[in-house]
Amino acid sequence: MANDATLPLPAHPASAASIRRPWPGVLRSPWLLAALAGLAVVLGWQATGTTPVAFRHLWQWLPTLLRGMWVNIEISLLAVALGTAVGLVVGALSLSPAAAVRMGMRWYVQIFRNAPILVLIYFTTYVFPFEVRLASWTFPFPDGVKVVLGLALPTSANVAEIFRGAIQSIPSTQWEAAQSLAFRRAQIFRLIVLPQCLRRMLPPWMNLYASITMSTSLASLVGVHDVVDTAQIASNTVARTDFTILVYFTLLALFFAYCYPIARATRALEKRHERH
Repeated sequence: MANDATLPLPAHPASAASIRRPWPGVLRSPWLLAALAGLAVVLGWQATGTTPVAFRHLWQWLPTLLRGMWVNIEISLLAVALGTAVGLVVGALSLSPAAAVRMGMRWYVQIFRNAPILVLIYFTTYVFPFEVRLASWTFPFPDGVKVVLGLALPTSANVAEIFRGAIQSIPSTQWEAAQSLAFRRAQIFRLIVLPQCLRRMLPPWMNLYASITMSTSLASLVGVHDVVDTAQIASNTVARTDFTILVYFTLLALFFAYCYPIARATRALEKRHERH
């Protein structure tokens, strides 16, 4: 008979995991490893004085590119803020008991959801005036503001649909149960329906924000000095094929670095929503 003292002790799950995975999760991240590899290459170039010419030009233009990227971020934030405010109103009116109001909001949503974003940007750029006269004063109407309006239109239409879908996804039994407990309609909406709607609206709203942010790259077509316009100026100024390729790879990396975390956060929220 085997002695209990000689029997091997069962391995603790945490100990087994630490043996299989000697490095913490963050140190095994492929993004961190790629960043460390890139940093090592740059330090090697600096130490040996062999930095390629295209990278030296990129280093000089990088602050200007980042300022241009901030213009894109500002446009996306303003467009989504304005579009969300308008979209919530349109979404609420689309649930109105009045058939004419519902029909009007339905046409609004269908028109601006099914129009190409580039067409809407040209629409707001050339339909709205370049200057606004108010009494004896004349105010300029910048192209950047027109692009914000052009992006806010499809944003409002999509937010209206997201809001309408979230409201209609709440079972009617919740309304009936709350009414049986003497809740008023405003209290039911504020205390019961709205918190659930916000949780359901957040993932598609974040997806919409990432999509609008990527669409801001169209702003350069109507003269806005954004990151794409800056990259074109840099490419024409340096006039090297290798730098042109490198600067557009940088452009891709900047948009990816901003939009990818939003996509990951959206996915995490969707998983959390599925569990609850």
